[in-house]
Amino acid sequence: MLQTAKFSLRALKHSIPHLGNCMQKQSYRNVAGPYYSRVRLKKYHLTKCLQNKPRIAGLARNIPSRSFSCKDLLPIKPESEKPISENMDAFEKVRTRLETQPQEEYEVVNAEIKHGGFVYYQEGCCLVRSKDEEADSDNYEVLFNLEELKLDQPFIDCIRVAPDEKYVAAKIRTEDSETSTLVVVKLSDQPVMEASFPNVSSFEWVKDEEDEDVLFYTFQRNLRCHDVYRATFGDNKRNERFYTEKDPSYFVFLYLTKDSRFLTLNIMNKTTSEVWLIDGLSPWDPPVLIQKRIHGMLYYVEHRDDELYILTNVGEPTEFKLMRTAADAPAIMNWDLFFTMKRNTKVVDLDMFKDHCVLFLKHSNLLYVNVIGLADDSVRSLKLPPWACGFIMDTNSDPKNCPFQLCSPIRPPKYYTYKFAEGKLFEETGHEDPITKTSRVLRLEAKSKDGKLVPMTVFHKTDSEDLQRKPLLVHVYGAYGMDLKMNFRPEKRVLVDDGWILAYCHVRGGGELGLQWHADGRLTKKLNGLADLVACIKTLHSQGFSQPSLTTLSAFSAGGVLVGALCNSKPELLRAVTLEAPFLDVLNTMLDTTLPLTLEELEEWGNPSSDEKHKNYIKRYCPCQNIKPQHYPSVHITAYENDERVPLKGIVNYTEKLKEAVAEHTKGAGEGYQPPNIILDIQPGGNHVIEDSHKKITTQMKFLYEELGLDSTDAFEALKKYLKF
Repeated sequence: MLQTAKFSLRALKHSIPHLGNCMQKQSYRNVAGPYYSRVRLKKYHLTKCLQNKPRIAGLARNIPSRSFSCKDLLPIKPESEKPISENMDAFEKVRTRLETQPQEEYEVVNAEIKHGGFVYYQEGCCLVRSKDEEADSDNYEVLFNLEELKLDQPFIDCIRVAPDEKYVAAKIRTEDSETSTLVVVKLSDQPVMEASFPNVSSFEWVKDEEDEDVLFYTFQRNLRCHDVYRATFGDNKRNERFYTEKDPSYFVFLYLTKDSRFLTLNIMNKTTSEVWLIDGLSPWDPPVLIQKRIHGMLYYVEHRDDELYILTNVGEPTEFKLMRTAADAPAIMNWDLFFTMKRNTKVVDLDMFKDHCVLFLKHSNLLYVNVIGLADDSVRSLKLPPWACGFIMDTNSDPKNCPFQLCSPIRPPKYYTYKFAEGKLFEETGHEDPITKTSRVLRLEAKSKDGKLVPMTVFHKTDSEDLQRKPLLVHVYGAYGMDLKMNFRPEKRVLVDDGWILAYCHVRGGGELGLQWHADGRLTKKLNGLADLVACIKTLHSQGFSQPSLTTLSAFSAGGVLVGALCNSKPELLRAVTLEAPFLDVLNTMLDTTLPLTLEELEEWGNPSSDEKHKNYIKRYCPCQNIKPQHYPSVHITAYENDERVPLKGIVNYTEKLKEAVAEHTKGAGEGYQPPNIILDIQPGGNHVIEDSHKKITTQMKFLYEELGLDSTDAFEALKKYLKF
C-alpha cells in the first residue's frame, strides 16, 4: 500500500514511540547477540555482522548490563564425548552426524565495510581487502593476521576505515567472551599493525584541519564505558583521555552522523541522555553541548545540510517524535517539531539521505517504511508484507537508493530497495521461499486482566489439521523496552515444518508499542507483564492453538523473570520450559549494591535496598523467592560459566531450590506421579548468550521433543541443511 500526502509539521499531536531492537546486540540483561544482523544470502547463507557504521537506533541498544564475578563457583566440566553405539537412539545418531559432518547451506560471514572502492572484511583468520568488483573472488590483500593476538577462534566484530584510507581499525573478539581488542593497521605496500587497544566498545575516525586521521574510542571496563580517548598515529603519535563520565549510572557511546559531519558523544542511561557534538572538521576544538541531561528525557541526533534532526521524547505525550534545529543553534528552545506519528507506532530506525529522511516503523505489530521528502514535506507510507517481523538495515552511501532487508523467525531475510527517483519499493526477485505457501503468520491479540490488548505473532503450517493437538512453543521477553527477538532462526523454521505452532507474546515491559508500553511493565508494574503472558497463553488455548500438555515456553536473560514467575503461579499452563542465561534471582541481585551496574538497573527493577515498597513488590514476582512444593513443568536451563551479565550463582541457587521443591512435592504426590525434569547445563565461556551454538540448539530441541513424547528424527534431519557444524 502506497500513500502520498502533504504533511503539516505541527498539526499532529501523536507520538513516535521508543527506538526498537532490530539490528543490534541487545543490551541490558538480554543478549550479546539478539540482534538482527545484516545478511547477504546465497540460498540460506547468513552473515553475522555486515555493517558500514552504526545506526542511530543502535544508541538505544548499547546500554551495558550488569557484570558479575563467579569465582566462588567451581566450574562444571562438560561430559566427555561418547562414541556412536549401535543401540543409540535415532536422535543421538542424527545429532552426532550434525556435530561431525560439515554442511553447505549455513555460512557465517563476519564484519564487512566498503570504503573508497575497496571492501574490507575477514577471510579465514585474516583482515583483508579487495577491490569492490572483486569482492566475491579470491583476489584479496591480507592486512592483518588475527592469530597474532593469540585468541581462541577470534572474529572481527566491527571495522572502520580512516577517511583518507591511511589506516583501518578492527574490533576483534571471540565467541565465548564479550571483551574485545581494537587493532589499528597502517595501509601501505606492506600493511603493519600500528597499535592495539584493549577493551574498546565504540570507535570512529575523523580527520582534523591538517588532514590527520584522529581515532576516537571508548574504553570498556566491566561492560561499562565511562572514558573516551582520542589517538593519532604515524609521526605525531598521541593517545589521550578526552572525556570521563562521573555519574556511575551513565555510560558513553560514540556515533558518527551519516554525513560524517559530526561525531556525537552520547552520555546515556536507561531513561536519560545527553549529547555533545564533536566537529568532524575540527576534532581538537571543545565539543558543543546540545541539551543538558534532564531526568526522563531521551534524544538522539542526526545531521543534514547544517540542520540537526533530533529523535526525542520531550513534550507530551512522552513518546518519540522527530524535531529539527539549525546546527549552530542546538539548544532545546530552538527545536521545531518536524514529524509525529499516530499512537502504537514504534520507530525502529531512522536513515538520512540528501533529500529524504526514511523512518522504519512498527505499527500495530506490522512493519512500515515512511519516506519523507525534505524539500516539500511529502510523506510516502509503505505497508510492508505481512510475513515480515523485523528490519535488517543496510547502511549505504548511495543517495539514490535506500536498501534494507526483511526477516521473520521462519523465513531467511529478503532484500528490498526504495528508489527515490521512482518513488517505489522494489523487492529482490528470484526463487520464492516455499515457506510463504506452506505456513501462515497470524497477528492476534489477548485481553489482559486490566483490559489491555496484548499483541501476539503466531506461525503454523498451512495444512495443519486439528491445531489443538499440535505442540506449541511460546516466546516472551518483556523488559527494558526491548522488542522480542524475531530474527530468522533455522531451528524455528524446522519446528514449523515439523508441525509446531510458534507464538511470540509482545507483553508490557517490552518496546513493541512504545515508551509507555515499557513503562507499564517495569518497577511496580512488572506484574503486568506476567498478567499479559498468562492472557496470551490462555487466549491461544481458547482459540484452538494447542493445549497445556503440549505447550512449551522459551526465554533468555531478563525474559526468565516472567517465565520463572509463571512457573510459580500458573504451572498448569505449561509442559516444559527452556531458559538461556536467565535472570531468576532479582531480589538478591538488586540488594547487592557493590555490583558495578546495580545503579543502572534501578530504573527497571527498583531499589529494594532503600525503598521498602520496591522490595516487597519484587518479592511478589521474583522467581527465586516464590518457589514452593507443587507440580512444575520440566525446566532446561543453559547457563555460561563466566557470564558477566547474569550471575551464575543466582541460577545455581534457583535450580537447587526448584529441585528441592519438586522432591518435596513428589513425596506426597502418591504412586505413579512423574516428577518434572530439572536440568542445569553450564557451558564454558564468558559470553552472555551464544545464539549460534549448535550444541545448544540441538540440546534444547531434544529436551522439548522428549518432554512432549514426540519423534524428533525428521526435525533433526531437516536441521542439517541449515546448520554448518
